[in-house]
Amino acid sequence: MHPYMPNTENDKKEMLKAIGVDSVEELFRDIPKDVKLNRELNLPDSYSEIEVRRAMGEMAKKNKSTEDLTCFLGAGSYDHYIPSAIKHLVSRSEFYTAYTPYQPEISQGTLQGVFEYQSMICNLTGMDVSNVSMYDGPTAAAEGAILASVSTRRKKVLVSKTVNPETRKVLKTYLSFRNVEYTEIPEKDGVTDLETLQNSIDGDTAGVLIQYPNFFGIVEEIKEIEKLIHNNKSLLLMSVDPIALGTLKSPGELGADIVVGEGQALGGSMNFGGPTLGFMTVTTKLMRKMPGRIVGETVDVDGKRAFVLTLQAREQHIRREKATSNICSDQTLNSIAAAIYMASLGKKGIKEVANQCLQKSHYAYNQLIKTGKFKPLFNKPFFKEFALKTEKSVEEINAKLLEKGILGGFNLEKTDYDYGNAVLISVTEQRSREEIDKFVEIMEVI
Repeated sequence: MHPYMPNTENDKKEMLKAIGVDSVEELFRDIPKDVKLNRELNLPDSYSEIEVRRAMGEMAKKNKSTEDLTCFLGAGSYDHYIPSAIKHLVSRSEFYTAYTPYQPEISQGTLQGVFEYQSMICNLTGMDVSNVSMYDGPTAAAEGAILASVSTRRKKVLVSKTVNPETRKVLKTYLSFRNVEYTEIPEKDGVTDLETLQNSIDGDTAGVLIQYPNFFGIVEEIKEIEKLIHNNKSLLLMSVDPIALGTLKSPGELGADIVVGEGQALGGSMNFGGPTLGFMTVTTKLMRKMPGRIVGETVDVDGKRAFVLTLQAREQHIRREKATSNICSDQTLNSIAAAIYMASLGKKGIKEVANQCLQKSHYAYNQLIKTGKFKPLFNKPFFKEFALKTEKSVEEINAKLLEKGILGGFNLEKTDYDYGNAVLISVTEQRSREEIDKFVEIMEVI
């Protein structure tokens, strides 16, 4: 079998001759001798393709995925059903290999896919304009906070502590380099502490970020928060679960100015954490300040429907210091996957998925409470996730669940919340009644 870089000695001589050097050592002469390894790499002998496939297969068997385990883990990445059409369509070369569609005349397919995504995500969130798209939910939240600061010319952003801890970490990092003050509003009984929010909001507050449903799965009461924010001429930022919008009021109906979120649930695999996509939608008033790309619909010289990039203010097009953001790529392929997901399910399908999440999570919650071994951490309405107090450590419980082929809930002790022996359990439409009953039975025995 050939090694993977099948260059013969003669090949190497020809290449070195073409670039005008006599040896590989001369090619790297600018590297000081004391930093060179000066020995062969400590690697095994080269394997044949058959041997490599066998070795990689053995290593892969050590991993366990949601194909092997029944998943009750959420906390930001969820085991939702993915229509089989998605992988077949997004793996087509015109989508899979496309980059920035600078030449619209040869990128109509990609641009139309993006346009459809933007249209559907606007319908889902109840907002006016969408970009395409951000790296993930946390960076979308950070870009939303920066947008709020730029558009209001204020230098403080308030963030509820019920926002996902990972999102809050990314926000702190991004805002510290934009000279924007990051202030956390504590949680009280699993929701944003309204009294502290009221005392913290002031004339320098650009916006307030609320998660909906929040990290604990609880549906925050947005109405009072919205009045408080807009009376201060600040902006309401909402980080949302797109699936939840199949049954909850949309952010647009609730008066949001900027809506961001993690789009993994829209046809994306969990993939051990990525890649995913972050979505962002805004009001018409804010669209010229929004980062990322916007695809618009127009007509060509023959009067036929056509698509182009519009309102371009990215760093590739203008001077970097004048750009709205310095995102230098995005997650277009994942956005197209999300468009295929939304188109495949349609309005009724999204509502059905949301309803199943709602019904099944409440069934699991009630069955676990009935055992007498678990108590609710909060007494608030939730969507598809809920937090429980346990008698044993969550790590011990999850280890025993794993032995039974179940991926347990998220250990809240791993966060900055002061809740010991507390677990966050997620139940999506993927879970059957039999799986939930088995989970409850094993949890009770543990």
